[in-house]
Amino acid sequence: MRSSETTIDTGNYALVIHGGAGTILKERMTSKKEAAYKAALTQALQAGYDILKKGGNSLDAVEAAVIVMEDSPLFNAGKGSVFTNEGKNEMDAAIMDGKSLMAGSVASVTTIKNPIIAAKTVMLKSPHVMMIGAGAEKFAKEQGLNIVDPSYFYTKERWEQLQNAKEKDKIQLDHTDSIKSHSFLKQPENHDYKYGTVGACALDIHGNLAAATSTGGMTNKRFGRVGDAPIIGAGTYANNNSCAVSCTGWGEFFIRNVVAHDVAALVEYKGLNLKDAAEEVVMKKVPALGGDGGLIAIDRKGNIAMPFNTAGMYRGYVKKDGQIVVEIYK
Repeated sequence: MRSSETTIDTGNYALVIHGGAGTILKERMTSKKEAAYKAALTQALQAGYDILKKGGNSLDAVEAAVIVMEDSPLFNAGKGSVFTNEGKNEMDAAIMDGKSLMAGSVASVTTIKNPIIAAKTVMLKSPHVMMIGAGAEKFAKEQGLNIVDPSYFYTKERWEQLQNAKEKDKIQLDHTDSIKSHSFLKQPENHDYKYGTVGACALDIHGNLAAATSTGGMTNKRFGRVGDAPIIGAGTYANNNSCAVSCTGWGEFFIRNVVAHDVAALVEYKGLNLKDAAEEVVMKKVPALGGDGGLIAIDRKGNIAMPFNTAGMYRGYVKKDGQIVVEIYK
């Protein structure tokens, strides 16, 4: 029997979360906003910890932590999701169980209040792994999930970010030129993930791992673009044989590097410890292709890694002792 199918009572448990990586500089942060981020991260950690300390499972813990961040306008997920070029909010989310290797994800949804709940419902209530767009929304509605008007996701700050992005990236399509010359096919100059993807990874008292990730994607994104967050193995992965991973950053590079699974593979097949495996991918492989970002990870022994190659990453963790640690800058 694979070790991922076994249950062990380790007596140990821990939770690690992130709220996005990017150009997060202390000199640009007001004390009020910094306090708000720390409070939201603390609340998310507490929500997951409350489940773990009662003997609850890691899957429920990561879901609870992510829901808190989805409900906060501070993060690019759920309520705080950024706008597409068309002025819409299109959200993605994924969740994975390290014991069974079951997973669920949704992409390009616009009316589901908490996409992470939809992802978990896809995993538990359907034979599928991923659902997208209108189909995912129809499924969520049939399952009794909270469906809201798209206006729920509107925030003034995100709307202004879209307008600023459009100003910086004015696109004039000249149909007489080759499509390859159009700027939207090139790497975006304004790829700041300051208000980024959220995620959580947990180890429960039974020795089982889980990972969850949720995002509003990229500001000013076009053509139904989907990043790494809802793609199992790219932005989200969990396996009791190795670790649980949730990523944040420039999604295209995380997809191409299959980052989440790559970290797990280095742990399982090469025998690297969690810290070395995570840093190998985030600090070497992703930048080598021109990408940036970070990730959080936890293994079955409760070891935690939170590497990032950007100026900062909203992050935090809590272990069995209940001591909550929250960090933002390098």
